[in-house]
Amino acid sequence: MPFVLLYLVVEIVALVALGSVIGLGWTLLVLLAGSVLGLWLARREGVRAAQALGDAVANRRVPTAEVTDGMLVAAGGVLLFVPGLVTDVAGLLLLLPPTRGLVRRRLVRAAEARSPELRTARIRERGPVVEGDVVEHPRAGRPRPQGHLVIEGTVVPGEPRSASS
Repeated sequence: MPFVLLYLVVEIVALVALGSVIGLGWTLLVLLAGSVLGLWLARREGVRAAQALGDAVANRRVPTAEVTDGMLVAAGGVLLFVPGLVTDVAGLLLLLPPTRGLVRRRLVRAAEARSPELRTARIRERGPVVEGDVVEHPRAGRPRPQGHLVIEGTVVPGEPRSASS
């Protein structure tokens, strides 16, 4: 409840301040123009985010940035639907690629600080991942379990091969 009251006070103060500087008619025009521009940007950036997500999946990359961008575009669109000048400005900022990139990097850093596994996933997305199992080195005199094959060798970076090659 306190958040809603704070939101209302901030929106009213912003509208009154803008209205006293440029007038009521221009304030209404700014709100209308912001909504139209925001909806156009939301549609355009939403399509771009969906295409980027599709490209990442098609190229077998982990789409962390693409998913985060999609969520930020959706959040920007929601903020545009909430009435008010401050939410319109916040929504427009989330729809612009440079400011959205800043927010995305900050969100990723905060999430990685809370969960180190996310940092590991981001590091793995930059290079090929070789699936495998960890096998203990058999100690002398300890029998090797039946049915398990241990392959020794080195992983050589290069083009990934399909299972049929």
